[in-house]
Amino acid sequence: MRESGAWQGAVPAGTLNGLAGVLYRNAEDLPAAEVVSRRGPDGSWERVTSARLLSEVTAVAKGLIGAGVGVGDRVVLVGDARYDQVLLQFAVWAVRAVAVPLPAACSPKRLLAVVRDCRPAAVVLQDGRQADAAAAASREVPDLGRVWRLDGPEGLEAVTRPGAYMDSSSVRFRMEEVVREDPAVIAYPASVAGPGRGAVLTHGNRLDAADALVRRLSPALAGMEPGEASALMRLPLADHFGQAALAACMVARVRLGVLEPRADLPGELRTFKPTVLVAGPELLERLYRAESDKARQTGWDNHNAFGAATELAVDFDKAGRKGAWRRVSKAMYEWMYTRIREALGGRVKLLVVAGAPMGARMDHFFNGAGVPLVQVGGTAESGGAFCANGPEDRRAGTHGRAVEGTEVRPGPGGELFVRGPGVFPGYWNDPDASREALRDGWLATGVSGEVDGDGYVTVQGRLRVQACAAPVRPRGAEAAPGGAAAQGAHDARDPRADGPAGAGAAEPERPAAAAPQPSPEELVADLERRLRSHSLVGQAMVIGRGRPYCTALVTLASDQLEYWRLVNNRPLSTPPEEIASDPELLREISAAVGEANQAVPPQLAVRAFHVLAEEFTVQSGLVLPGGELCRDAVLRAFADEIEGLYRSPESHSR
Repeated sequence: MRESGAWQGAVPAGTLNGLAGVLYRNAEDLPAAEVVSRRGPDGSWERVTSARLLSEVTAVAKGLIGAGVGVGDRVVLVGDARYDQVLLQFAVWAVRAVAVPLPAACSPKRLLAVVRDCRPAAVVLQDGRQADAAAAASREVPDLGRVWRLDGPEGLEAVTRPGAYMDSSSVRFRMEEVVREDPAVIAYPASVAGPGRGAVLTHGNRLDAADALVRRLSPALAGMEPGEASALMRLPLADHFGQAALAACMVARVRLGVLEPRADLPGELRTFKPTVLVAGPELLERLYRAESDKARQTGWDNHNAFGAATELAVDFDKAGRKGAWRRVSKAMYEWMYTRIREALGGRVKLLVVAGAPMGARMDHFFNGAGVPLVQVGGTAESGGAFCANGPEDRRAGTHGRAVEGTEVRPGPGGELFVRGPGVFPGYWNDPDASREALRDGWLATGVSGEVDGDGYVTVQGRLRVQACAAPVRPRGAEAAPGGAAAQGAHDARDPRADGPAGAGAAEPERPAAAAPQPSPEELVADLERRLRSHSLVGQAMVIGRGRPYCTALVTLASDQLEYWRLVNNRPLSTPPEEIASDPELLREISAAVGEANQAVPPQLAVRAFHVLAEEFTVQSGLVLPGGELCRDAVLRAFADEIEGLYRSPESHSR
């Protein structure tokens, strides 16, 4: 039974066997209902009916069948949040294959690692950024039969052409064989050294998680007809909540528009005029600052009034009883609250915040200003969302109660454990990691948080990149270390290792006696090369000569910082220096150091590192014209940072 007051326009997810089934149900029940908005040739938003969406998905699905994609085959989809990605994902599900979504900005190294791990039958690229990696993968992985690029003159037609001769019934027959236990998605974590482990989500996981979200959030849509409600999403479709939101909108028959990372959000809000906005907290905080700046520019009186209106909205939302005096006081500043609503398109009935937590003050402000805002918490392994506030059941600053059918409890060290129908069955081809993540039916989420006495969950941050406690490692390798994250020096040892500081892994098998042994200089050069291969690392310099152990200076790759901010829900205004000390980033760098350490003897392993926000340049005198580091100049320029890595045995683990 649906929660009280819930909107009744949704498809009952329990009656569906697979994700593509919702498209058939919508087309049969309401063929003229508008369910998606796409970009037209002139760049404007063009509405797509449920009948047309099914027709276009079927055309892509026939192409996949014609190209040899079989039941259970993996299809890697590299792209941003675009309409063609929506078509591709549902087409993959319709043919009973498995979607492996990756963002368009993923590194070629990551794409190649994912292809090696899941061995797909096809790869679809948004553009040519990963073309070389895909070409290398096609030579290395014999299962990979097709690589398509959507930026060519044919675009998506290149995918549809192999099935142009087929009848649509071939797709319908394949779709009707789907069962809820079939794998639908393999979700790889973003921005980690190597591919990480692929979390397998079934059709049932996705449908149940989507249904729970619809039940929790749909009271905001009460009184609206199917097709009248619209949602604008500014999250990657490769993101776990982006996937959950896509399925939820299709189930709820809410017209969905998706935005690429670089889209002009204020302009898009004015033209799209959404009923629901799905985004990370940084976008709403930026909108608030923009309105505050406008008030300051028009005079201090306006800016003071803006501040007073903010305080009134916060206090109004906090108040248990909202008497006449509070309502009258708040009405005095309706002019400012109207500006906020107009900046959001003028029709927003619900703001859904996913990703990083939003502070309680901003949560109170938007709700007090008459724009209902709810926060949602989840992970890939939990189906995208395991807790959510609702329009009629929320507590500011929290991520709400567990969604219907799901249980959440805190465990040792503040880690949250989840049990419910959205929880995944395990990792791709990794039963050991699956057993580590799933303990007596409970998922160890890998995130820390609290659950108060009323059941409201507050997600605080990540303890691990993935739910499994075992470290991320290449297939067949032993453990790579995690690492403590602190400003200044950072430990590169495995916290589980009992032996001396080092790589935290078994020493690699030594070559045969007849093989020439590489010199220490060659090993260090290879160690630096391995560090630089990580997408976040711009340059790396290992220091060890005349020192008791090896350390490293690491610079961040400037072209990857914006992407890292996006996938980790950090404000775009965050300065590089703050990013360089971010605990989540430091864990990723530590994992990269640990992986690189596996290739050298323990005495050459990097035991501590320091992250620098800016890359070394020729202009600074730290890089030679040929591109090599001027090592003596780097040693002089960063002498204090280097000495900090050696001050005491504890200095590199504080």
